[in-house]
Amino acid sequence: METDKLVLWFNEIELDDIPQVGGKNASLGEMIRELTAKGVNIPDGFAVTAHAYRYLLESAGIKDEMEHILSDLDTHDMHNLSEKGEKLRSLVYNAEIPEDLNRAILDAYRKLCEEYEENTDVAVRSSATAEDLPDASFAGQQETYLNIRGEEALIEACKKCFASLFTNRAISYREDKDFDHMSVALSIGVQKMVRSDLAASGVIFSIDTESGFRDAVLLTGSYGLGEMVVQGTVNPDEFYVFKPTLKTGYKPILQKKLGTKEVKMIYSSNKEDPVEIVPVAEDERKKFCVTEDEILTLARWTAIIEDHYSEKAGFFKPMDIEWGKDGNTGELFILQARPETVQSQRDVNVLESYNLSETGNLLVTGTAVGSKIGAGTAHVIENASDIKDFKKGEILITDMTDPDWEPIMKIATAIITNKGGRTCHAAIISRELGVPCIVGTGDGTEKLKGFGEVTASCAEGEVGNVYEGILKYDVKRINLESIERPKTDIMMNVGNPDIAFDVASIPNDGVGLARLEFIISNFIQIHPMALIQFDRVEDAKTREEIETLTLGYENKADFFVDKLAQGVAKIGAAFYPNDVIVRMSDFKSNEYANLIGGPFFEVDEENPMIGFRGASRYYDDRYRDGFVLECRAMKKVRDEMGLSNVKLMVPFCRTVGEAKKVVDVLAQNGIVQGENGLELYMMVEIPSNVILIEEFGKIFDGFSIGSNDLTQLTLGLDRDSALIAHIFDERDQAVTDLIREAITKANRMGKKIGICGQAPSDYPEFAEFLVECGINSISLISDTVIETTLNVLKTEKRLGK
Repeated sequence: METDKLVLWFNEIELDDIPQVGGKNASLGEMIRELTAKGVNIPDGFAVTAHAYRYLLESAGIKDEMEHILSDLDTHDMHNLSEKGEKLRSLVYNAEIPEDLNRAILDAYRKLCEEYEENTDVAVRSSATAEDLPDASFAGQQETYLNIRGEEALIEACKKCFASLFTNRAISYREDKDFDHMSVALSIGVQKMVRSDLAASGVIFSIDTESGFRDAVLLTGSYGLGEMVVQGTVNPDEFYVFKPTLKTGYKPILQKKLGTKEVKMIYSSNKEDPVEIVPVAEDERKKFCVTEDEILTLARWTAIIEDHYSEKAGFFKPMDIEWGKDGNTGELFILQARPETVQSQRDVNVLESYNLSETGNLLVTGTAVGSKIGAGTAHVIENASDIKDFKKGEILITDMTDPDWEPIMKIATAIITNKGGRTCHAAIISRELGVPCIVGTGDGTEKLKGFGEVTASCAEGEVGNVYEGILKYDVKRINLESIERPKTDIMMNVGNPDIAFDVASIPNDGVGLARLEFIISNFIQIHPMALIQFDRVEDAKTREEIETLTLGYENKADFFVDKLAQGVAKIGAAFYPNDVIVRMSDFKSNEYANLIGGPFFEVDEENPMIGFRGASRYYDDRYRDGFVLECRAMKKVRDEMGLSNVKLMVPFCRTVGEAKKVVDVLAQNGIVQGENGLELYMMVEIPSNVILIEEFGKIFDGFSIGSNDLTQLTLGLDRDSALIAHIFDERDQAVTDLIREAITKANRMGKKIGICGQAPSDYPEFAEFLVECGINSISLISDTVIETTLNVLKTEKRLGK
């Protein structure tokens, strides 16, 4: 490509042209040339080249003066940084644009107007030649101008863009990354606007931004122009999509989370300010900003983009993408794409985990960014003019951040904001800096004002918690390359979908127990029968709670199915293609009664621990319709989302007759053993299960020992009773004899058998006993997986396995 051109059209540019047009424009050209044929929509436009910028400086004769201004730069001195930045911007902005450069820009704009419309609206974006490198995200350091119309406005926006190479934040960032300021040039992208001000827009990552899980697309969106999502001004809608089965034609939307979306940026009729921020109507806030079909289309495009860039690079290259929907045509567009610069640089062979070792008074919650913990003095900053007062090691608490805040973000112990989602500015920069961050707290600045020391914890799942005081915590780092895999499968117990992507990075052989109870209690909260027979819920307050939670669902039962399916699917996806054994619901009647609407459908039992629970509920008229919803959810996970690695398990099955009834109910609801590789397992937790295991083995594909219930029913005690808790011990000989018998008989039948109780996690000698008995798998809580793996390896070597 000629390096002395002043303007290049996107279709003349490819990825190798970063020195001429910067990362943003090179990427746009690459996609238009290579990916439009694969169905990816990208708006047309052109680049004002880096050569044009250098030509401007040379023509104006200002290079020597710029170097003189930079000679005594000190980015740690906010006054010095501000003064230098202002002088440099003024110098560049006031440089007269040479006539031939002015003509080249306007000729290209006129041609773009011919393609679209007279005085067409364009986005004028900065694209620095040091931008979008694999280990540094220069995005957001320079300015973007939206809804620019007409020749005069375009030239003015270009002058501002050139000058924005020297924003305070850009100067500080280059200094941190050790870039020579005069070696970095600026190209400008002039791109046809997408009328997302009339629809929606947002940001997509082709990798999970928190855990680094590679197989999920994280899509965020809100109404209006995308700056609101990028800046963190709104809490956007969030969606996860699973790439492997998406690519084979399934519809694997793993999670849909409604954002508050209070405001949006739209076009303004004011020439001085071509965009404005307005409130979003209440009814619009309660709806997702895109449809499921649109989510899937954007996710497919994301996978296409990631695959292309990865193939070109020769290694896995996750991407950070901006998208928009045109409100006039209904079309979706990709607006830009750049390399993801945090998780792609992480050492995947080192497992780092933060754990609080004490609890404290909870002050504020929000969305956790990363999985670290930070503690220090709380410093609330409500006005950007006060950032100069921030000290190293403090916790930054503010409404939202933008690139101007980066000089103090890099010295913060943690960052807490009122606004923003996982893809906002604060979230992106905190990940790059390795600083724990909690966004979208709503009122963090108000609630944390006046508190001296606080602890910000992102180590407890998707919810970030801010506690009063400095709490103790520990950090563990394990080199995963040094750990061998034992012959015994080491699986995990996972009930919380929010931690699934994180814990899946621990070496494992799948999930031996995924409990539905956590998903139902925390994400659904409503008794399934209260959704099916809503008319029986007579209490007005309870009805209102249900109406609020099921907002947007015409059929309330669909809410249960969707939420349960998404929760299970997220766990299934995290461990794909390894088996994920999902245990169908096993609430006791008193636990069901605690769900919203539960009292209208449950009766009081003297001892619910051995009452109406498990398999007995599934075929009974009092709950059968509720179980049907569970079946629908599991069918959706396997058949619609393509997660055929999800297997099902029946708990607390007292008799062989019950087992046959449950299998029949499953089949009547489209869940047929053997179809699409479906395996059905049974919990071994009642002495009758061990005694008749060979009969149960004629019905089920495998077993999982539930040592908690097996212990209580063998020893004849209620494990919830504090009076006899001292007797409860899975290591009692009566219990271990039954476990040995179950394993021996299952192995003789050629049936898989594992254990998912607490005992192997608590007692190393119990895990050794299981290996000696020949158990196929041991399923553990995440905290004990590494330790137990090493213990099992030692035992296998001792036994010569």
